[in-house]
Amino acid sequence: MRRLLWTILAVAALSATANANVILSDNRLVLSVDGRQVVSSPKEGLWSVATGWQDDWMCCWHHASPERVESSGEWTVAHGKIALAEGELLLRDSYRECENGLVQCIRRYEWHGERALERVTLSVRLAVEGEALMPCLPGILYYGNKNGAKVNSNIIPVYNGAAGEFAIFEEHRYPMPFAMLESAAGGYAAALHTVPSPVRGAVLADQWWSMGVEAFDGYSEVVLYSGPIGYNREHSVAKALQKRPMRYADTYITLEPGQIVEKSFYIEVYPIEREGTGFQRPIYTSLDLYKPYNAERFATFEEIVRGKYEFAKKRWIEFDDTAVGFNMYDSSLRKDIVMGWCGQADSPGYSLQVLSKMLGDSDIESMVQRSMDYLATFSIDDNKGIFTVGYNGEKFHGGDPVSCGQAMYNFAKAIEVARKNRKYDTTKWEAFLRHAADAVSSRILSEDWNPLSTAEGFYIAPLAICSKLFRQSRYMAAAQKAAELYADRHLAMNGCYWGGTLDATCEDKEGSWAAFQGFLEMYERTKEKRYLDWAKHAMDVCLSYVVVWDIPLPAGRLADFGFKSTGWTVVSAQNQHIDVYGVLFAPEVYKMGKYLKDNRLCRLADVMYRSCYQLTDAYGSQGEQIQQTNFAQRGDMSNVHKLRGGYAERWTVFWITAHFLNAAARFEEYKK
Repeated sequence: MRRLLWTILAVAALSATANANVILSDNRLVLSVDGRQVVSSPKEGLWSVATGWQDDWMCCWHHASPERVESSGEWTVAHGKIALAEGELLLRDSYRECENGLVQCIRRYEWHGERALERVTLSVRLAVEGEALMPCLPGILYYGNKNGAKVNSNIIPVYNGAAGEFAIFEEHRYPMPFAMLESAAGGYAAALHTVPSPVRGAVLADQWWSMGVEAFDGYSEVVLYSGPIGYNREHSVAKALQKRPMRYADTYITLEPGQIVEKSFYIEVYPIEREGTGFQRPIYTSLDLYKPYNAERFATFEEIVRGKYEFAKKRWIEFDDTAVGFNMYDSSLRKDIVMGWCGQADSPGYSLQVLSKMLGDSDIESMVQRSMDYLATFSIDDNKGIFTVGYNGEKFHGGDPVSCGQAMYNFAKAIEVARKNRKYDTTKWEAFLRHAADAVSSRILSEDWNPLSTAEGFYIAPLAICSKLFRQSRYMAAAQKAAELYADRHLAMNGCYWGGTLDATCEDKEGSWAAFQGFLEMYERTKEKRYLDWAKHAMDVCLSYVVVWDIPLPAGRLADFGFKSTGWTVVSAQNQHIDVYGVLFAPEVYKMGKYLKDNRLCRLADVMYRSCYQLTDAYGSQGEQIQQTNFAQRGDMSNVHKLRGGYAERWTVFWITAHFLNAAARFEEYKK
């Protein structure tokens, strides 16, 4: 049976008073899995504090080990100090082992000196054994971001685990506040869960603790610092813009006489069965720590459906008698009927059928029939397996796997529902979808099919549905081939799901969603357990982008609204704002909760859906880019210290509306 051991140096005479699960020896904190040491405090000492700043990074390190250890109930408390010319820094760690196997620690620093101690950096450092350990920093860095690095390693965080590399980011950037390191060779992983907090005594106005990983010869460290950040071998830079970082320096603090700083965190070590699974356990630990399940503080399901439907009607446009549908943009700015991705003109053809009884609007039938009939006229390229996806009043344009796959899914769902309610003539819809499925299947089943990214994973679900709709085994063969290829590429995380969003070329939640949706649909069509296992893996990557805590915000648009970030999702390793996209896969999270008998997932799904209706104004409008961290894509981006707390409310493309209605329809189907 696995046993977790942890050790703190103490005076030998104190060993008799220590807790039964605490072994006192060897000058270090040690955590082991199955008797093998996995995590330890650094050889320099349990505590490390820097008192200088040079070349945009901390320096002048001082280290200390415990001088005294005592037991207080379930807690083991270690005491130490760092003696400086200016005074003494008293140190104290309080540890206890929690029921779920976590080791909780509260680290305390107390400055005793006649004057302030300046340019200080406090730290938590935990060494993890092994060479080239692979990290997961949720929403930021997935096992090195290997796929994005192949495209452009300058615009995203990249990390190979080589000595000298580091990836350290602001705590408010993390949707799930943990940093994980996996040893595939050793069969274990370790995670550091932080309790995020700003830092008192900081030079900057909105300075927080930072968290990340650093690589050394033979081991790596998961770390917390009282401010310093950096990545891609650049110190004191923030991932602040879409295509480049910005300098974010002087992140030290000043300790006033008598000042106390405390930092809370949890340590988790555990065995793993195979490569690419180390990130999964801390995701559920994070859910257990933050319990992001209070949906009642947000708008109701019915309020959201009605509000989004009323706004959808405002996007209805007609270029002529035949070119009709839902506009991607505010019509006063631009007109374009676009399927998939940001346009989602195809989505209401499915969702409004399901929601029509709730909405009780007689206009729904006409809008569904006319819009879908029109979209079914778009041309299909048999050789490339894609079709044009947009019409702007003058010409047809576009065509990509993301948009086409999403459009095919919505056509398939619309036909499924229409066959049941028998209110619609689906002749044109079915002809279009069959043509698209034929073209896509031919592309996938060809010997030279080798997709660049996970984007073509969006074809899996619609092809699986089409195989039943049209009784065509060839479509299922193509879906199976695609599913197996993506499982082979991504289950080991030697390249995470990526390429599902069109304005980034890196690891992203949309690529993860493409695989999650596809694997789950394959399970439902075949009932083969391997597909459910694959769906769980892809879902867990999706979940790692979901914010599980309410990130405190500085003065700004979001603070004006009393914005709560729980339930929203980080976009990608390149675009670090949060958005409402998670509502689209919330129903599948709910369904997985039922399959896996895990009510946490069902409760989280409701929060994801309902929380994301925040910021909807009196006109029913809602923007896309929510700046919870030091990152922006719109507005004044000249000052990195003014980015956090902003909100790009005028980028109101139709997916922000359509995804709510689409998810609502699937919730209605799944909960029956």
